[in-house]
Parts: sequence; structure tokens; C-alpha cells
Amino acid sequence: MMRLKRLILQPSSTTSRASILRSRLFRRHDELPSIPMQHFAQKMSNRFLDIYQMGNKAAIEKERARLTDEMNRGYFADISELKQHGGKISAANKIIIPAMVAVKFPALEVNYSDGRSLTLPVRSNGGETDADRSDIPGASLLCLSFRASSQAMINSWSTPFHDSFIDSQNVRLYEVSLIDSWFLSLKPIKGLLLRVMRKSKASRRSDALQRQIVYSFGDHYYFRKELKILNLLTGYVFLLDRFGRIRWQGSGLATQEELSSLLSCTSILLEEK
Repeated sequence: MMRLKRLILQPSSTTSRASILRSRLFRRHDELPSIPMQHFAQKMSNRFLDIYQMGNKAAIEKERARLTDEMNRGYFADISELKQHGGKISAANKIIIPAMVAVKFPALEVNYSDGRSLTLPVRSNGGETDADRSDIPGASLLCLSFRASSQAMINSWSTPFHDSFIDSQNVRLYEVSLIDSWFLSLKPIKGLLLRVMRKSKASRRSDALQRQIVYSFGDHYYFRKELKILNLLTGYVFLLDRFGRIRWQGSGLATQEELSSLLSCTSILLEEK
């Protein structure tokens, strides 16, 4: 009874509750790579094999290959790699990737904090009218973060990029937080998390280039495989053209030379027809 009274008498600040909840949710997300989660994944996979082992051998082999891959590459490998090079998986491109050899960025469904959804990248399929084409950016920078600890790396790219193209209506900037946690991807928890992330007041800035913060929930294993992303503790940036092709990419903390290359390649894309 005394415990109940203490709980009732505690101050109920909306701001403090939101702050505490956000901290707990992201701490839960950042602890994902631990061994218990691998054990959970193995249990789920074993259940899958028990049920479907007589029906789909190809799916079974695919799931086994995935488990082997994930267990060979864990949290401690990411930490060790991060200590070696500070998140710089590889040096960024010095020049733009030619359109003929550029690969397309895989489709990714994302959510804004207000619940709106969008499929990235926003790209042209070649058959749009002039009116439709005006909504397709000539260049888009997609910044991917799998853990909150990589936000400083993302900022080192996105802030100078935003400042350089702040008046351009033909450029898009997306900061994407990818949340693999099965718990945070549950519909009620996902909705709660998005509400916590929502700004109390909408941005009143009238810049042509807006920094768009979005979230992607669910299993991103095959998405990561397509982009050859292994380390989840670092940040990744991809510069796309109007057709959704990757024309430049980088990772970790931006250097001055890499930023110059990014800005130069973006200007080239804006001049392409």
C-alpha cells in the first residue's frame, strides 16, 4: 500500500516520461547483438525447421546459411573492428560512380514519426510526366544508422551536406534509423516509439532542403546483404541519382577530403539530364 502511494505521489512530467521511455527503448535496441538474442534467433529457426522441413528444402538451406552467417559475425567482431579503424569500413569514393556500372539501392520501407510511410529511394522509372518528374530529386543522400552510437558519424556527413545544399529544391536528405528488434517492431510498441520520437513542435524553418528523420522497423538482414553492410556500430551514407542508383558512398566519420568529394559528386548529379 505504501509503495502504491509513493507511485501515485510521484511527479508526472510528460517530458520526463518521454525521455525515460526513449532511453529505455533505445537501450533495449542497442543490446540486441548480445548472445541471448542469438539464442532466440536459433530457437526461432529450429522451430521453423521442425515445421517446414518436409515442405521447402530451399528455404531451410537459406535459413541455415543465414544463421551461420549471423553467428560467425557478432557484436564483439563489430566492437573489435570499430577499435581498429573507428568505424571507417573503407575510404569513400573519390570520384562519382559511372551510371553504367552503378547498382540500384534496395527498396526500404520507412516511417516518419507522425506515422506516415514512404518507400525509399524516391526514384524515376523513366515514364513520368513533367509534373511527376518535378517531385523526383536529382540527388538524394541516405544516411543509415543501426545503433544510436553512430549518430555522431551520421552528423559529420549530413550537417555539411545540408548546409551546402540548403537552398536546393532538387536534393533530398534522409537520416534513416534501422531498428531490427522484434520487440520494438511489434505494432503497439512501434506506435509508442514513433510518438515518443515525434517533435513537440513542427519545424518552422523554410529551407528548401529539409533533414528528414525516418525509421525502418523489422528484419534488415537481406537489405544489409545487398549493400554489403557487416558492421552495425558504424554509420553509412549513400548518394543516389534520380533513378535510385548508388553513385557515391562512405562510412564512419567524414574527413574533409571525403566531404569535398561528396559535395562535388552531388553537384555533378544535379547537372545530369
